[in-house]
Amino acid sequence: MIIGIVGLGLIGGSLAAAFKRSGHIVYGYDAKKSIRDFAKMAGSIDATLEDVSLCDYIFIAIPPRAAINWLKDHTENQSITHKDDDNDDNNRQLFIKPETIVMDCCGTKRDICQEGFALAKIGGYKFIGGHPMAGKQFGGYKNSSPELFDGAMFAIVPDSETGDKNDIRLMVKVQTLLKDAGFMDFAVMTPEDHDKVIAFTSQMAHLISNAYIKSDMAEVSVGANLSGGAFRDMTRVAYLDEGMWTELFMENRDNLLMELKGFIGELERYKTAIETENEEELTELLREGKNRKEEITKL
Repeated sequence: MIIGIVGLGLIGGSLAAAFKRSGHIVYGYDAKKSIRDFAKMAGSIDATLEDVSLCDYIFIAIPPRAAINWLKDHTENQSITHKDDDNDDNNRQLFIKPETIVMDCCGTKRDICQEGFALAKIGGYKFIGGHPMAGKQFGGYKNSSPELFDGAMFAIVPDSETGDKNDIRLMVKVQTLLKDAGFMDFAVMTPEDHDKVIAFTSQMAHLISNAYIKSDMAEVSVGANLSGGAFRDMTRVAYLDEGMWTELFMENRDNLLMELKGFIGELERYKTAIETENEEELTELLREGKNRKEEITKL
C-alpha cells in the first residue's frame, strides 16, 4: 500500500515510521522542510508527499482547521471537466483520487467530520474520522516512534449517512491497515459521542493539569524534593502545545464547559466541607470518589 502522511509531528511521524516498519510505502509532508528531510534521512518516509493521487490511504495529522483547509485544497470537483493538456496531469497530482481512504487524526471530530464527509462526496473519495488514543508528554517529530501505537486504541468515526459504519468490508479494511501501525483495539463512534467522551477523558485532564501546576507551591515542592508520584501524575500533561489545545478546547467548548461546571461543583462541595470543618461530610465525599473509582475500573 502507498500511504500519505500529512504532518510529521509526534502522531504523524510515528504513523509514518510504524507503517514503514510494516513494509508499506510512505510519503510524508510537513510544513517544515527540515522535518521532511530528516524524516526521509531517518527512514520514516520514502519521499516527500507531492502527488497525493498516488496514495491508497492518507492520514492527516495536523490540527482541525488546518486539516479542513488541506482537504479543501486537495479535493477535486468531479463535476468540472478538465482539459486534456500538459497541465492536467500536474493538476491531478494535487487531488485525492476516488479510490483513496482519507482519515484525520484530530483530537475533536464534529467540525472535521462535517467538512470531511461533505468534501469526500464532492471528490469521490472516502473520508473517515479517526483519533489515535496514544501520545507522549513531549510532541514533535523528534519524539516520534514506530512503537508509539503498539497495543493502543483507535477511535473510528465513519459517515453514518452513507452507511459506512455498517460496511463490514470497509471497517475490516481500515482496521487491518491500522493493525499494521500497532493498534489493537478499535471503537466505532459518532462525532458527537467522540467529542463528549474526549472532553472528559483527555481535555479535562490537560486543562486541570495545566491549572494545577500554576500553584506557587509547585516550584517550592520540586525545589525541596518533596514532590512524589502523585505530583508527577497530575502534572504530566501540563506541558502542552497551547495553540493546538486552545483550538481543540474551543471547538469542543460545549462539552468541555459541561464537564468543567460539574467538576467545579464537586470541588465546591469539598471546599465547603473543609471550610466548615465538617469531617463527616469530607469523609463521605472521599468515600464517594473512592467507590466511583472502584466501580469504574473494577479494582
